[in-house]
Amino acid sequence: MKISVIMTTYNSPVWLEKVLWGYSCQSEPPLEVIVADDGSGPETAELVARLREETGLDIRHVWQKDDGFRKCRILNKAILQARGDYIVFTDGDCIPRGDFLAVHKRRAEPGYFLSGSYFKLPMSTSEAITRDDIESGRCFDYAWLRANGLKARRKTLKLRASERWAPLLNRLTPTACNLKGSNASAWREDILKVNGFDERMAWGGLDREFGVRLENAGIKPRHVRFDAICIHLDHPRGYADPEIVARNKALRLRVAKEGIVETPQGIRQLTESGYTPEQPPQ
Repeated sequence: MKISVIMTTYNSPVWLEKVLWGYSCQSEPPLEVIVADDGSGPETAELVARLREETGLDIRHVWQKDDGFRKCRILNKAILQARGDYIVFTDGDCIPRGDFLAVHKRRAEPGYFLSGSYFKLPMSTSEAITRDDIESGRCFDYAWLRANGLKARRKTLKLRASERWAPLLNRLTPTACNLKGSNASAWREDILKVNGFDERMAWGGLDREFGVRLENAGIKPRHVRFDAICIHLDHPRGYADPEIVARNKALRLRVAKEGIVETPQGIRQLTESGYTPEQPPQ
């Protein structure tokens, strides 16, 4: 199995740098890390070039010009560029624990996709995390997080669950196993089977709809909620629009009701339109 990591980003080079450091110290190194960039400026391209040298990772930068929130389109472009047979999806604001990819690899199985979650941090804690904190793994320790701005929380099992208990917690959790784009993985052939992400959808449930179509295609969901761990760096969400969220939900419910497998606006339509990779700004 060869793993391609696809992470989305938009004008957040400080957070993206921390995330890439997280992938540089994985116990199971990826074949490649693809930065799916929805229109960032030259700072992101400069960061990718520098981190490629500093980490030794095969970091590929798939970019499109800024034309509003087009996450699904840049994800489809990144999928087309992926060389691995197994794809892990995440975001450029989610730092993975050192065993993150090892868990996805160990739990992967034909006929399944995996979905996890993240542990959300406040801004003060997000800013406090350094490269050394990531490489040492201390930023995943609850005591360290508490000492660096995290308020007391009850829902800390995602950080505290041991390797022994995580599988049981994954089975017992009442949380539905909906695909979450910040922490999910699937076989590339299954992704192509459903024609990738639906490019009609902006922010709000686009990853969950993708998961519904995978299930409609016979691909079963599997939790990695308590063993594939990542921490989420804080940021504003100026792109949130309740009307778009409602429209996306209506589409997802129709897809579920009608058993739709392929989106009519996905990877195949992208290639048929004559897509060629764009060069990021220098």
